[in-house]
Amino acid sequence: MTVCAGGNENFSFAKSIGIGLIESSINLTELCLKEKPKSLLFIGSCGIYDKGEILGIYESSHVFNIEYSQISENFYTPTLNEIHFNSDVKNVSQETSYKINSSNYICQNTSAAKKLARFGLDFENMEVFSVFSVAKKFNIQAKCILCATNFCNENAHEDFLKNHKKAKEKLENYLKEHKYI
Repeated sequence: MTVCAGGNENFSFAKSIGIGLIESSINLTELCLKEKPKSLLFIGSCGIYDKGEILGIYESSHVFNIEYSQISENFYTPTLNEIHFNSDVKNVSQETSYKINSSNYICQNTSAAKKLARFGLDFENMEVFSVFSVAKKFNIQAKCILCATNFCNENAHEDFLKNHKKAKEKLENYLKEHKYI
């Protein structure tokens, strides 16, 4: 089953599950209970912490939920914050699995983005950790395919808006070309 956040990130061939960690996990859980999918493919946009290309396509089966507060060393969490599925991941521009981070917030600070990158994280997307959490609960394989719209800096939102339409088009073409849809 192919899913996406929805809102301004809708696709005709994907089921919208909601924006952010909470809404997407609740709606995807309800969807999985009804439809019992064999696998989940989450598609959407992402921000780049340090290295990557705007409008680059990135596949991953390795996600995290690392809030900036955690890497500031002032907070800790007793909850699971990493999920890695062993799946056939075809990376476009490098051979390693990208590490995608989900947070309740979108990073718009270069210094914070560099810290997250030093922590080993490559990209951010608000929903993917909740998608993988639901998949793990239902014992379903999952992966994500994301198109980068911006670097995580002071221009993050403006660049996202500027590149979003093209990112959606590029993502849809990629999915067709690689026979996901």
